[in-house]
Amino acid sequence: MSILIKPIITEKATADSELRNCYTFAVKTKANKVEIKKAVEAAYGVSVEKVRTINVRPDRSTKFTKTGIQHGKTNAVKKAIVQLAEGEMIDLYSNM
Repeated sequence: MSILIKPIITEKATADSELRNCYTFAVKTKANKVEIKKAVEAAYGVSVEKVRTINVRPDRSTKFTKTGIQHGKTNAVKKAIVQLAEGEMIDLYSNM
């Protein structure tokens, strides 16, 4: 199985890729920075300079319904911000 789950395409991530040459990916929660670096280099054929990771905690919610109180939460996610070498780039829209 691949360590990379999907690229994250938001306004902030797109601006980051245009200005700083950094790309954001959702990755497996058990993956470390070395594994993420090797996975990006193998998948896209680029050289990675720096990897930063973020563990996003699950959001908890409570709903008051006719049947009673319903508790729920979202899944925890790990994000990786990958900075590429100068002159390198990833075309995320080529496979669409």
